[in-house]
Amino acid sequence: MSTKIFRTPRADQQIRSRPKSDQKRIVAFMRDLEANGCAALSYRLTGADPLEKLCDKHLSGRLRAIVAFESQQAAWLLLVADHDDSDPEFNVYTELYRLVGHEPVPSEKRTKPPCCGTDGKAPILDRAAEDLALKAIEIRKTRR
Repeated sequence: MSTKIFRTPRADQQIRSRPKSDQKRIVAFMRDLEANGCAALSYRLTGADPLEKLCDKHLSGRLRAIVAFESQQAAWLLLVADHDDSDPEFNVYTELYRLVGHEPVPSEKRTKPPCCGTDGKAPILDRAAEDLALKAIEIRKTRR
């Protein structure tokens, strides 16, 4: 079963700004995601909803992709950016927390469970995945 991949305008903007070598990695990742669904991702994030239902992929070095599943057959590529604590304004996680409206509670123990559940299925956000994609449009408008 293949997964249809949607990209937010913000993810498109981020991809276009990457060097060609990174763009090739991102395209390869999207093909893997399309073919293998949640198994193509590194882990699920931890924190309050919806963070706990979002998945992360380490593409290379500091480059990360954040994905939300609308269903088992549809996923949103929300963000593709560096995890760079030296530049918090453009750190993928800073942007993610802005997108979801909160940061993890500092006292929460962060774990990295597999993206797929024990049943082999992706964590589903349903309509909330599309809502996050719409919020990413607002972020894109502020990041030109």
